[in-house]
Amino acid sequence: MTEKPADGLMPFHAMEILKRAKAIEATGQTVCHLEVGEPGAPPAPRVIEAVGKALPQAQGYTNAKGMAELRDGLAAYYADWHGVAVDPDSIVCTMGSSAGFIIAFHTAFRPGARIAITRPGYPAYVNTLLGLGFGIVEIPLTPANGWKLSGADIAAAHADSPFEGLLFASPANPTGAAVDRAELADIVATCKRLGVRLISDEIYHGLDYRGPSVSALELTRDAIIINSFSKYYCMTGWRIGWMVLPDELVRRAEILQQNLFISAPTLSQIAATVALGERDYAEEQKAGYAANRGLLNDGLRALGFDIGAASDGAFYAYAGISDFSNDSMSFCETLLDQAGVAATPGIDFDRAGGNRYVRFSYAGRRETIEQALERMAAFLK
Repeated sequence: MTEKPADGLMPFHAMEILKRAKAIEATGQTVCHLEVGEPGAPPAPRVIEAVGKALPQAQGYTNAKGMAELRDGLAAYYADWHGVAVDPDSIVCTMGSSAGFIIAFHTAFRPGARIAITRPGYPAYVNTLLGLGFGIVEIPLTPANGWKLSGADIAAAHADSPFEGLLFASPANPTGAAVDRAELADIVATCKRLGVRLISDEIYHGLDYRGPSVSALELTRDAIIINSFSKYYCMTGWRIGWMVLPDELVRRAEILQQNLFISAPTLSQIAATVALGERDYAEEQKAGYAANRGLLNDGLRALGFDIGAASDGAFYAYAGISDFSNDSMSFCETLLDQAGVAATPGIDFDRAGGNRYVRFSYAGRRETIEQALERMAAFLK
């Protein structure tokens, strides 16, 4: 499960644990799923209703950039939520944020370019970049500063090993760390000074527990913005996201979209258009995550996990396991097999130090978290 090919490509261990958990469930046993960053609720009822009505007619491709109604809706979203004017023509609707990353890398950088990412960070960053033939520079973060990236971190990493791009998420996976407006402005200014293209992964926007999420678009028009309906709008399996691009990159991104993906799924675009108007429903789900956040953080601390304050955003707890193990993969496999609790090993997010951490998701039902804590208490004894 942890074999490492010559090019560094590794499995997505969260999905490997999910596969193992499904196999256990097939035998009749129950599993508490805290491994995958997936909302426990379905999309808003009006979203499902709209898709049902559209199904007989929505069979063809759309414009490669996406339906005009969806792009207009996204432009209105930026005006309403972030106070910025975005031309719908600068928006490209994608097959989730995953396709957005592929398009962004090939749009903004030459083959073999080096792109910086944080460690710990979302494992698909590393694996997608390596799989596409790009180089990576990892910028290590620590719990001492709340797992937050700073302009000084970027400058120091660039001085040691120059790079052409920075892919950065706030709120972040797996730590939930989020930067405020001043901290994001520092990151944007540092990238501009160094000539580094910023790709701002804003997939967890809306799920910030301290206040409104700040988009890089509020501070610069030189960044590539990537977002998705997966998390805030509870639409993971619909595979629908979007990009906002600087003017000089729009046409190239459109051409790549035409050839790599043709267009985002038509039904998913219809669903997303309706979802933008269902903010009250999304906020109800967020309130549930906020309650789960405190429950899980307090419960993990009481069990002896090394964990600081509850995460700023997203729906994850990144917990140290040094009192229990120095092998997060083995710990998660044993926890699943013996206690029926599925969690993601830290090596998914940090190949250097992740053996000492585990990520738990609190996006599911409160009852699941309560049961998982009970099972872990018995297991850890």
